[in-house]
Amino acid sequence: MSTYSVTRSTVIPAPAKDVFPLVNDFREWPKWSPWEALDPDMKRTYSGAESGTGARYAWSGDRKAGAGNMEITESREPEVIRIRLEFTKPFPGVNPTTFTFEPEGGGTRVTWSMAGEHKGIGKLFGLFMNLDKMVGRDYEKGLASLASVVASRRA
Repeated sequence: MSTYSVTRSTVIPAPAKDVFPLVNDFREWPKWSPWEALDPDMKRTYSGAESGTGARYAWSGDRKAGAGNMEITESREPEVIRIRLEFTKPFPGVNPTTFTFEPEGGGTRVTWSMAGEHKGIGKLFGLFMNLDKMVGRDYEKGLASLASVVASRRA
């Protein structure tokens, strides 16, 4: 069995109460997620709870954006958000994703991680592509954007 994990973190100079809501509400993700701009015509639907546990988000886009859905399965403010991330295109798979928020210095260390198993065509893909490098770059961009959004709201 082939498994993988991708983890990135950064310290955002703000308390968790200013950062947490931007991750806990999928309607806020277009402001900072590195994938939201991949397809300007991407279709998005929101269902379930407004935010927190039970909030759902689905997307369908072009070849770059793919298609899938997410559901927040656990939300404990201001510590952790767990998400069931399911891709349906281009490679089907379920990827448990976690955000943690820990006080550090005068700010909050935000850690974004995803883990899973390479299955089917994804297993073959995993032989040739470095998922940590590919997705890690996106996570770094997303965390930097998240920090920018928090900074602009505090200004």
